[in-house]
Amino acid sequence: MVRSLWTAATGMKAQQTNLDNISNNLANVNTLGYKTKKAEFKSLLYQTLQTKSTNNAGDDKPVPAQVGLGTRVADISTSFTQGPLKASESPYNMAIEGEGFYKIRMADGTIGYTRDGDFTVSPEADGNMLVTPDGYAVLDQNNNPIVIPNTYRSYTLSVDAEDGSLHLTDDEGKDVRLAAVNEAGETIYEVCIGLVQFNNPDGLDALGGNLFGVTPASGEPMEESTTQGLTRSKVHQFYLEGSNVQVVDEMVNMIVAQRAYEMNSKIITASDEMMQQANNLRG
Repeated sequence: MVRSLWTAATGMKAQQTNLDNISNNLANVNTLGYKTKKAEFKSLLYQTLQTKSTNNAGDDKPVPAQVGLGTRVADISTSFTQGPLKASESPYNMAIEGEGFYKIRMADGTIGYTRDGDFTVSPEADGNMLVTPDGYAVLDQNNNPIVIPNTYRSYTLSVDAEDGSLHLTDDEGKDVRLAAVNEAGETIYEVCIGLVQFNNPDGLDALGGNLFGVTPASGEPMEESTTQGLTRSKVHQFYLEGSNVQVVDEMVNMIVAQRAYEMNSKIITASDEMMQQANNLRG
């Protein structure tokens, strides 16, 4: 009976974590680029009650007698399936179709990764820098901030969906590719939106603010423009990727988690009543 109390308690703890995860998914149903998380469970150690037993005829039974000691949360995995594309009126909004991630220069100088393409521009000394709503710089394929020079005081920005290259059209209708130049004004390279992929995106560390960080489990980022064998992602301008949370599925999961929690609580109640009956026995 004491074993049943602790076993049921592990079930309640696991389902509480499951419900916490479901609530986080539902809270982020409208968060741009959010990816659904799912709690996975595993059984705890088993206690062997009888290693060898026989039947009435004296023959060995084929299986031992073991009882499990409950469950625990093994991991909370992330589903990186494509979210729906939502139309936007801003030319700086971009949605990824594929497995890529944008590269973001964070406040501490490290690089974070995101699927949220809700970008804007911030005035800088050299021009307008492409940034996130938090002011973090969006990086190109060479990990440099994307800056539109002041020489283009009036322009129309366009993004090539196939390679993420940036094009500027001035008032005269002249179209040029945005390029990084040196102090002498010479072109170093033509700028593209920096997109990377990971061998195991589920291993990324969620940093909050729609950002992810690299971990040994995720593997190092692979630049789409230079890594052979990768299927390149497409960048759709005037679109944003929505959350891939399926509300109906989460509601069903919530009901299942609630019922499992309730059943474990009833086991604790039943075990307590049985212990009470045992304590009330009189010789």
